Amino acid sequence: MKTVSVKEMQELDRIAIEDRGVSSIALMENAGRAISEIALLEFKNIKNKKAAVFCGSGNNGGDGFVAARYLFNKGINVSVYLIGPRANLKNDPKLNAEALDNIGVEICEISAPVSLDHGLIIDAIFGIGLKGEVKEPAGSIISDLNKKSVTIISVDVPSGLDADTGEILGVSVKAGITVTMQFPKQGFYKSKGPEYAGKIITVDIGLMLF
Repeated sequence: MKTVSVKEMQELDRIAIEDRGVSSIALMENAGRAISEIALLEFKNIKNKKAAVFCGSGNNGGDGFVAARYLFNKGINVSVYLIGPRANLKNDPKLNAEALDNIGVEICEISAPVSLDHGLIIDAIFGIGLKGEVKEPAGSIISDLNKKSVTIISVDVPSGLDADTGEILGVSVKAGITVTMQFPKQGFYKSKGPEYAGKIITVDIGLMLF
């Protein structure tokens, strides 16, 4: 099975966008839709049809916004939590946050753990580009999520797991399922990777690699 490093994955993204003409917003749409489809499969076995989506301000968070939109449109009760101020959102994540506004899904800005009563959690806080240890308030929020007795689906990589080495960057989401884009990341199979990535599902987001 082919795995990729962070650098390799970032280069594949660059080629798709700059050389092949695939828009970054299309890639985000494809990723978020894939996340929602896997979440819907999980909901078939869960009575509590409520999803909590935790987003960061980068593209990983943008994927989470898209997934939340699809889940809402399928009748799932969705709560969306953004770590940090909304003013930090740029480009594609900002557009997808506005799309949630347009359908009446509230995005709650948080700076501490929140009380949850949800059947499923989607972790879209940090992606493969995370460098250095997780800082507050994300660290405390991630630690609190790991205490919940519900399935956590991580977007591309569990937030806080080094996608190259499998090391924990201070604290990491412990996912039940990791839905990773295009190729599994090398860190899933090293060090703490197998323990924290859970079941790995690879999805095609349309990078046009060939």
